[in-house]
Amino acid sequence: MTTATRLPTMEDILAARARLAGQVVRTPILRHPLLDQLTGGRILLKAEPLQRTGSFKLRGATSAIRALPEADRARGVVTFSSGNHGQAVACAAAAVGARATIFMPSDAPAIKVESTRRWGAEIVQYDRKTQDREAMASEHMARTGAVLVPPFDAVEVIAGQGSAALELAEDAGETLDALMVCTGGGGFIAGCALAMEAVSPQTRIVAVEPEGWDDTGRSLAAGERVAAKGGSLLCDALLAPKPGEMTFAINRRLLAAAIAVTDAEVLAAIAFAFRHLKVVVEPGGAVCLAALLAGKLDARGQTVGAMLSGGNIDPATFQRALATGNDSLGEGSDGR
Repeated sequence: MTTATRLPTMEDILAARARLAGQVVRTPILRHPLLDQLTGGRILLKAEPLQRTGSFKLRGATSAIRALPEADRARGVVTFSSGNHGQAVACAAAAVGARATIFMPSDAPAIKVESTRRWGAEIVQYDRKTQDREAMASEHMARTGAVLVPPFDAVEVIAGQGSAALELAEDAGETLDALMVCTGGGGFIAGCALAMEAVSPQTRIVAVEPEGWDDTGRSLAAGERVAAKGGSLLCDALLAPKPGEMTFAINRRLLAAAIAVTDAEVLAAIAFAFRHLKVVVEPGGAVCLAALLAGKLDARGQTVGAMLSGGNIDPATFQRALATGNDSLGEGSDGR
């Protein structure tokens, strides 16, 4: 559902960052000596679980909604989301007094549904296996005049997400050899890649996806957008069936590699983050840390930035991670 006639630029990212001033948290970098020891590198983790609404998605949603003319805001906004983007749109809409309608899959984690509703949005549930969320949103727009805020394939959304990479580059204190970004539809990594191209062009940009939902990796290999095979629903935030048209146009040019991680690796990363970094990370938000701990990126002698993209995890999944996550990597070390 892409309507833009151009791709975003660094100028869009800078304009988005100006709109975000005072609206989003400049999240910190987390480090741990055990993580550096295990990987052989200097690992800088961007802690977006500490963002308002608990994920990076607030950046893109706020950027897009605050860029809308008042007349468009007055008609209300609509989106489709498994949770984090929906919650972000609900929050950003509430901040400017706009109505928000969110189409959410019926199997979305309860914590994300409840948080989205708390911001005053109307939630319409759908079956992700049998119903077309974009068609449902289009019908709603035609009936109500509401304006779409896409999860990833939009100039202002991508530009807003890129602000996270700008912060990381500025706060790192040194040049990053690589930047790893959690990847679903590709908007987060597209914005980050555009930002890094401008401020640190030597930094390699690496996509990290859940096994079976590696549509960006498969598309990079094929040279065109191809669908994911599908698989486990654990990383619910990263289950886009295919890269966006706009995001892939950016990512096919700027990405250096793509990595896929297993459920077991993700659960181990969630446990590691809680026990050693003292932060709660959801499955989709933990994939970069999972790839690092599993040795799927050679970080030896490198300074590597990695996004922890969100922390909206349901209690049952969190308990599962703590029960099954392999913490033999450093039991009892708090590294502080």
